[in-house]
Amino acid sequence: MAGRHVHSDVIRDMFSRAMSDLYRAEVPQYGTLLELVADVNGETLRADSNMRATLEQSGEIDRLSVERHGAIRLGTAQELFDIRRVFAVMGMYPVGYYDLSMAGVPVHSTAFRPVAAEALRRNPFRIFTSLLRLDLIEDPALRAQAAAILASRRIFAPRVLHLVKVFEAEGALTQQEADEFVRETLETFRWHSNATVDLATYRELHRAHRLIADIVSFKGPHINHLTPRTLDIDAVQAGMPRRGIAPKAVIEGPPRRNCPILLRQTSFKALEEPIVFRRDVDEGVAGTHTARFGEIEQRGAALTVKGRRLYDEMLASARSEVQIVSSGFNGAAYDAELSARFQSFPDVWAELRSQGLAFFRYSATEAGLESSGQGARALTVDELIASGFLQFDPIVYEDFLPVSAAGIFQSNLDNCEQKNYAARSNRAQFETALGAALNDELELYAQAERASLEQALKQLGSIQVASA
Repeated sequence: MAGRHVHSDVIRDMFSRAMSDLYRAEVPQYGTLLELVADVNGETLRADSNMRATLEQSGEIDRLSVERHGAIRLGTAQELFDIRRVFAVMGMYPVGYYDLSMAGVPVHSTAFRPVAAEALRRNPFRIFTSLLRLDLIEDPALRAQAAAILASRRIFAPRVLHLVKVFEAEGALTQQEADEFVRETLETFRWHSNATVDLATYRELHRAHRLIADIVSFKGPHINHLTPRTLDIDAVQAGMPRRGIAPKAVIEGPPRRNCPILLRQTSFKALEEPIVFRRDVDEGVAGTHTARFGEIEQRGAALTVKGRRLYDEMLASARSEVQIVSSGFNGAAYDAELSARFQSFPDVWAELRSQGLAFFRYSATEAGLESSGQGARALTVDELIASGFLQFDPIVYEDFLPVSAAGIFQSNLDNCEQKNYAARSNRAQFETALGAALNDELELYAQAERASLEQALKQLGSIQVASA
């Protein structure tokens, strides 16, 4: 029986590829983005042999062509609870809490992703999942109406939830069940051009916030972007117009650096798509809706608490100095200010490690293995590195940045879509809806760093305590 079962990593890989095919068929410009990113990545690797060697050694290079992150928006606690169970079948777990209300977006979010190193190497597929904050709809009548509309929908086919129960009972699915699970679950995220509300209701929801209209007005959480990973996002940004794609004004996240950190993101403008609004009699009313867009990301090193604090301070100071809007006004001035502010952020891997600003994965070198049990035994970690017995490589940041996420959302909605919600973070409410505790991304990186160092020291026969 066990031999017939399919590992969750395989199901995740199946689903992410099927999702990519679906989105490519629905949004042709996504296919253009994939081609552009593949060309840029290929050229970058040809031009930088050291980068290629590092990616090959860490196993990162194989995941580049399949790496994607998607984003969905849910309307109810039950939808969030069910989607956690669905993603668990694919070996994806909720990591981190993001309160986007502070940026005027009426949602709070988590990222479902693999957490184990081997699972991430196999396929690091992520879904940034947002839950509507109904409490942020100011009009009580509209809030109640939105809640009633959402309560009447079911985003998963009964067969999907049945297969989830099979997985929860058996711990795995058979190949036939896995194929059916992927096929049926994919339907949840498909675009539907028929709205579930009439035009008047849609307009009321839209006036409250475009994201509210997007979440409430359709039968399910259509995938609103699918993001490939590039090794040079500046080259992609420059290359989009040559492929007939207009990029957003500025790249979100840190500036270009020798040692990339965290996450940099850009996108193209959301599509205006034809939809049909519901009518009580006769045929529906034709209209349009804007929600889905293209996005590209470049991932750098995960930062420690100390590193994130420094990053947040520098980003906030740049944003307070230069205000930008999605039209591009002040974009060049913002980029210049951002680069200037980050001059004091160390841009050498050794400094980032010695100052405790980033997380690293340690490994024994060939020279270190040859000296195992001899000279390496009595050296400190720093001495092992200086002697060439121990090496360290940055751990890739697998998660998201709330300010960047909000910037992407806003630039693809409306230049004037700036609501002023007071920041009302409610992680406890989110976890209650989820039915589980959220994983702490910083602790996951710290665990990975500790485990790698302990393993490397063991290989070297070192008596040192596993601490960097």
